Amino acid sequence: MSFKRLDPEDFVISADSITATLWSGGTVALTNFYTSSVQEAGSSGDFYLNIYQTASTDTSAAVQFAVTYGNALGSGSSYYNNAVPYVSPTKTNYGQYQNLVLGDENTDFVFGNITSSEFWAISVDRTRYKETLFPGSLTLYLSGSGGSLSLTDNSQIVPTVTYTDAGRVFQIVSGAAGNVFTGVNSNGYSAASGSYGWLLPDIGTILLNPKAISASIQVDANRSNNSDGLNYRRLYNAINLGGNFQINSQETISSDYIFIRARNAEFNYSENPSFISGSTGEVIYNNFINNPQTFPTTIGLYNDNNELLAVAKLSRPLLKDFTKEALVRVKLDF
Repeated sequence: MSFKRLDPEDFVISADSITATLWSGGTVALTNFYTSSVQEAGSSGDFYLNIYQTASTDTSAAVQFAVTYGNALGSGSSYYNNAVPYVSPTKTNYGQYQNLVLGDENTDFVFGNITSSEFWAISVDRTRYKETLFPGSLTLYLSGSGGSLSLTDNSQIVPTVTYTDAGRVFQIVSGAAGNVFTGVNSNGYSAASGSYGWLLPDIGTILLNPKAISASIQVDANRSNNSDGLNYRRLYNAINLGGNFQINSQETISSDYIFIRARNAEFNYSENPSFISGSTGEVIYNNFINNPQTFPTTIGLYNDNNELLAVAKLSRPLLKDFTKEALVRVKLDF
């Protein structure tokens, strides 16, 4: 075994962005949407609805995303206690996203240029994506009594990125796969109701603006007080009828490249004790005197305490002698 201290220039750090499909089975577009009557009837059903890629009773069924509705006034669901008006699951949902996204319970959501006290939310299941959602890959079709609508985010056209407590935020606009449709108006917003919502890629969430969606395709939220409006069902039906939901996952992988240089005069002898005479210290085999050859197969990376940190295996033994030099690149991903 031979050792060599690496120089600072032997290390190079690189970061690469990797994108991948999001849904189970590597499907690019989710076209079938199923719910679970058990989950909907359970305690969580007052707050959200899980969506599966196949029937929930199927062994391969897995949650792909969940839909919910939030309202600052508690409208659209029954009160927890009739003696305490306006406190309901929709108000709880609104407050949770308000704290998560805005970090301020006194601030409302502004979709485009319109302030809203309500939203629909699509939360992608955390196991579906690596690090974040990939801006510019969203295509979501919604269908209602007034027609169909294709939605995407405006990440490809905004000059600067806006941030909230939940990270980056992009406006949801009329379009597909990052391409903005200008048929509604020049920026893809609904004419009088602002943008269609927000894409929050860093927390895997899409907030949709009910007023803008209703103005375009007549899918409106039920805002009745102390009444279960099943608003997440209204969004689910619009997604199910639209029949196409595409968005990719994104992950940044940092790589540490280490360049191992074996110059012509290095690593040509074996340090195996069986090659050296124990009494005289001479090389036992003559071919290691005049024309030594070695066949390196493994590279070990050690720290200053002589502790082995990583091992790299060569694809095949490498012939090394005084007439040859070698450069081996070791890549560590983290």
